[in-house]
Amino acid sequence: MSKIHPTAIVSPEAKISSDVEIGPFAIIENDVEIGEGTIVHNNVNIKAGARIGKNNIIYPYSVLAAIPQDLKFKGQYSQLVIGDNNSIREFVTISRSTIEGNKTIIGNNCLFMANSHTGHDCVIGDNCIVVNSVALAGHVVLEDNVVLGGLVGVHQFCKIGKNTMVGAHSMVVKDVPPYALFSGNPLHYEGLNMVGLRRKNFKLETIEEIKKAYKIIYNSGLNVSQAIEKIKLDIQQTEEIKHLVTFIENAGRGISK
Repeated sequence: MSKIHPTAIVSPEAKISSDVEIGPFAIIENDVEIGEGTIVHNNVNIKAGARIGKNNIIYPYSVLAAIPQDLKFKGQYSQLVIGDNNSIREFVTISRSTIEGNKTIIGNNCLFMANSHTGHDCVIGDNCIVVNSVALAGHVVLEDNVVLGGLVGVHQFCKIGKNTMVGAHSMVVKDVPPYALFSGNPLHYEGLNMVGLRRKNFKLETIEEIKKAYKIIYNSGLNVSQAIEKIKLDIQQTEEIKHLVTFIENAGRGISK
């Protein structure tokens, strides 16, 4: 049976799986689903529209699935969907979608550190780390294995590629390609995310091909379109290079320089 503290307020309409723990003074509204093994600590507020998977840990004073901070929002129905094995630390806020029938989506095995905010309609991949006081505006996309340093701000509709790290105190206003390290305000390319790539067991030859591609993008004097054409002609089209090229070709806000 679920372990619900007697001071917690849990709607009888919420679907709480077996082995869920809910701490003192937590509030679980109606139209909430929480999967097996999840722990909800004291003073957490989970709003209607939340769908939370298995084995998550939600720490005190977090607010999940609150209505979006969007003046266009008029009360339409939407959701926040959270996967499995995530750690959501103290005072984290994650908004549900601002679009009728749409979802803010959080993947699996992510860490959201204290005081971070994830805005409406964001899509967060697996194994992402969102460090303290990071602020993600609406419609931001993080691919898998992204690390955002403390106090990073990300403009609405920006996309950050997989296996990329953005250094602390940076401001992201354009899309950030995968596999690299960026930092600063204005944001700039600093090299490959070597630590991250090695931790994910990238082969040395794969890393070398990615390094060649980035040299063409940022150090050849070519514009972005010319650089992409040269990468297609001169570099072996591995899965990683194809992803890099596709990411840049579809960068809605252009790429960070």
